[in-house]
Amino acid sequence: MKAVRLSNPASLDNLAVVDIDKPSPQAGQILVKARASSLNFHDYLVVTGGLPVDDGRIPMSDVAGEVVEVGAGVREFTVGDTVIGTFFPTWLSGEPTLAQTWGCIPGDSMDGYAAEFVCGAETSFTHAPAGYTMEEAATLPCAAVTAWRALFAEGELRPGETVLVQGTGGVSIFALQLAKAAGATVIATSSSDEKLDRVKAMGADHLINYKTTPEWGKAAAALCPRGGVDHIIEVGGPGTMTQSIAAARVGGHISLIGVLTGMAGEIPTAAMMMHQLKVKGITVGTREHQQQLVRALDNTGIKPVIDSSFGLDEIADAFRHQASQKHFGKICLSY
Repeated sequence: MKAVRLSNPASLDNLAVVDIDKPSPQAGQILVKARASSLNFHDYLVVTGGLPVDDGRIPMSDVAGEVVEVGAGVREFTVGDTVIGTFFPTWLSGEPTLAQTWGCIPGDSMDGYAAEFVCGAETSFTHAPAGYTMEEAATLPCAAVTAWRALFAEGELRPGETVLVQGTGGVSIFALQLAKAAGATVIATSSSDEKLDRVKAMGADHLINYKTTPEWGKAAAALCPRGGVDHIIEVGGPGTMTQSIAAARVGGHISLIGVLTGMAGEIPTAAMMMHQLKVKGITVGTREHQQQLVRALDNTGIKPVIDSSFGLDEIADAFRHQASQKHFGKICLSY
């Protein structure tokens, strides 16, 4: 079967399609014909050397496909089911351990899903939402589960509350869609007026261009009846955290999700204390969170926003498109 391997030193030029043996399911495992994957910033860090991985690693943490064979004892899936992988194959529910969250991430600490067939424990997959295409389903395991956990599992979002989303990447777009479905007011930020027009068409209530409004945190707070934003989806990291703190209401909730502006930086801790903020580091979520998300999508009819699609042999071009930051929503690989 075909698969993509990443050779060290990691770079887009060192991604190659190779032939490897097709796996066979053991007891408790399922064999999946992979049909699609989607790109996340985590995957970009892997293939460009931002995260160290073993030589020859198969990248990609998202996958959607069709079950083609089941091992002995499998109860949840049958041949023909459409399934999606989980970002943390062994973190099923409850509080995480480091071994569960950093010791077995597909495409990182273990081989990922850039392959024609993938095999794993049935508990490392869930059913996909009904009526989803393979590409649509492949966008969910990382970005959508992250947004779901941030807003509902950790933030306990209530109708009428305010949510601020940064930019128009996968997590932010899913957060916008989920928040609106829950009856929240959404403030969206971007450096592009064209992209802001698109999120407005999707239901965003307030728009802020952070290039023309550098103090966007203060501007966002002024839009809120409680003196600040209830829930902030913080994807930038140290370069945007100061403005997120300024945007938050007293007692507000910040989901620290991304590191797009760097791994570390200066944070105004006194302002955090004064606002008595709840800041939660979010790294995707559990299998149970993913199952909750799928049920919500089945009931709301929300569909992902897909920017573009590339073939498996075009994986380097897909990541170059991601690096250009011209995309809106998710970039997919279709096998």
